[in-house]
Amino acid sequence: MNPGRQTAGTERNIARQRRFWTRRAASWDHGAGNNPALLKVVERVLAEADPSAEVSAVDLGCGSGQVTLALAKRCRTVLGVDVSEQMIALLLANAERQGVSNVTGRAVPIERLGLSENSVDLVVSNYALHHLRDKDKQVAVNEAFKWLRPGGLLVVGDMMFGRGADARDREIIGSKLALFLRQGPGGWWRIIKNAGRYVIRFQERPISMSAWVAMFARAGLIEVKAIPVVNEAAVVRGTKPRLATDGVPFPETSLTTER
Repeated sequence: MNPGRQTAGTERNIARQRRFWTRRAASWDHGAGNNPALLKVVERVLAEADPSAEVSAVDLGCGSGQVTLALAKRCRTVLGVDVSEQMIALLLANAERQGVSNVTGRAVPIERLGLSENSVDLVVSNYALHHLRDKDKQVAVNEAFKWLRPGGLLVVGDMMFGRGADARDREIIGSKLALFLRQGPGGWWRIIKNAGRYVIRFQERPISMSAWVAMFARAGLIEVKAIPVVNEAAVVRGTKPRLATDGVPFPETSLTTER
C-alpha cells in the first residue's frame, strides 16, 4: 500500500476514534464495571500481567482506568494512554477518588505514542487495539517490544476473531448468529447491523487470536501464550527475550494455546 494513503487512513481513524470516545467517555466510565464478560477479560489480563511492586507499566487505550487503577495498586508506576482527553480526565479523577497517586495519563493516540526503548517492564491493553487498523496493530506490538526492558511482558486482552478462516472463528460467528436468531425480529435486526460492521470494519476491526499470536512472534516476543476467555474475547501474552551475559538473547521460542 502507498505509505501516504496508509498514513492518511491512520489519521482518519485516529480522528474518528477520538470523536467516538469523547462522546462515550462518561457512559463507558459508568458502565464498564457492570459488564460480566468484560470483567472476566480484565481479571485474566491482570492475572497474566501478574505485576509486582518494582514494575513500571503502560496501559494502552486505558479508558477511565478499569485496568490502570488495578495495576497501580500493585505496580511502582502506571502510565495510562488514551486517544480521548475526557477519558484521561476521568482516569485521573478516579485515581484521586481511590487514593491512587502513582498513575499518570497521556491523551495521545496509541499510534503516536513515543516512549524510550527499554524503559518499562509491562505493557497491557484491554479491549482497545481492535479499534486500530490492522497494520497499526502490528506497529503497536512492535513499538511495545521496543519499550519493554529485556524480560518485560506484553499482555493484550481483546475481541479476537476473524472472518471464519479457522474453527474458533466459525464457532464464534455461529454462536452469535444462533443467539440473535433466537431473539426474534430484534435479533434479526442486530444480525443485519452487525453484518454491515463486520464487512465494512468501520469502528471495530477485530482479528483472530492466531493473527495476534503471529504478530507477537513477528515483533520478536517469545513464550507467547493465547488464552480464550469468554465469547469472542481472548488474551495473548508474550515476553521480550532476556539478554545472556554476552548480549545475545536466550533462544526461547515456546508457544502455547490454552483451551
